[in-house]
Amino acid sequence: MSALIEIAGLSKRFGSFTAVDDVSFSVAKGEVLGFLGPNGAGKSTTMKMLAGFVTPTAGTARIGGNDVLEAPVAAKRLLGYLPEGAPTYPDMTVIDFLRFVARIRGLRGGEAADRIAHAIDLTTLATVRLQPIETLSKGFKRRVGLAQALMHDPPVLVLDEPTDGLDPNQKHEVRGLIAQMAPEKAIVISTHILEEVDAVCSRAIIIAAGRVVIDATPAELEMRHPSGRLEEVFRAMTLPAAA
Repeated sequence: MSALIEIAGLSKRFGSFTAVDDVSFSVAKGEVLGFLGPNGAGKSTTMKMLAGFVTPTAGTARIGGNDVLEAPVAAKRLLGYLPEGAPTYPDMTVIDFLRFVARIRGLRGGEAADRIAHAIDLTTLATVRLQPIETLSKGFKRRVGLAQALMHDPPVLVLDEPTDGLDPNQKHEVRGLIAQMAPEKAIVISTHILEEVDAVCSRAIIIAAGRVVIDATPAELEMRHPSGRLEEVFRAMTLPAAA
């Protein structure tokens, strides 16, 4: 099975500080990869490099075979990206923002209207579609960010903390949506919530101090600690590396 996401030797240094250190992995269609690590481990920086928002110091990242630096437009056409903080235009209404996203994605007329309606339905935004984004709760803002990532039905999704700020019911809905989409996409989910690994991920990578310390299935992770609990695996894998 060919990989839709390919990362090889990816590194990022800010002056003397190394945020990401020689990270390599690939993700194929049908895989949901949980990208785990403590705050400051390098998760968001890795995802920003994959999405083309941060230039690597070394290494390569490809989406659908397209190098994100050498063929950025082709790579981004295949990508739906939910960044950290889900930045939007706060004075826009939800529907106007999604129309704007549809336009910059090259969608027009009936196709744009259908895609917008579908994204709103998937993310349960109908009741707030006419509200300015700045008036929304953190959870609704997160869902607007998710809606724009899904707008063009991309084969690759990179989601940075997709359930951040959501209540338990909303988290359940988003996880169900990810599971529904999983067979047709390659999905990376950055999270520090271990329950999400069990809920939606077919594979997990733990990163600490900028380096990958484990790449395994959730079941294999649980077997690595006598308790069988992912929380203990996470502590055992990350605390020594971060010290």
